[in-house]
Amino acid sequence: MTAPSSCPPRTASPHTRTHTLRERGVIAPDDCTVVVSTAHGLKFTQSKTAYHASEIPGTTSHYANAPVKVKDNLGSVMDALKSKFSADKF
Repeated sequence: MTAPSSCPPRTASPHTRTHTLRERGVIAPDDCTVVVSTAHGLKFTQSKTAYHASEIPGTTSHYANAPVKVKDNLGSVMDALKSKFSADKF
C-alpha cells in the first residue's frame, strides 16, 4: 500500500480504513484499490506549520522541516531554496 506524501488529518481516515480492510482480508493482496480523497494539504496549512515548527503539544515532530521565513518576493524565495539545497549539502 502506498499513501500520498501529503496526508492531512481529514484525509488519513479513508486511508486508515482502507488499510484496516486490507488487514481483515476484505481487500485481497492483489486487489487494486483507489481511495478518492477530496482533501488537499494546502487547505490545512495551520496544522502543517505547527507540526513542522514543533508547536503541537504532546507530540514529537519526527519528520519536521523547520519553517524558513523569507521576504515575499521571488528572489528571496529562490535564495532560500538555493541555500537549503545547494550541491555541497548533499
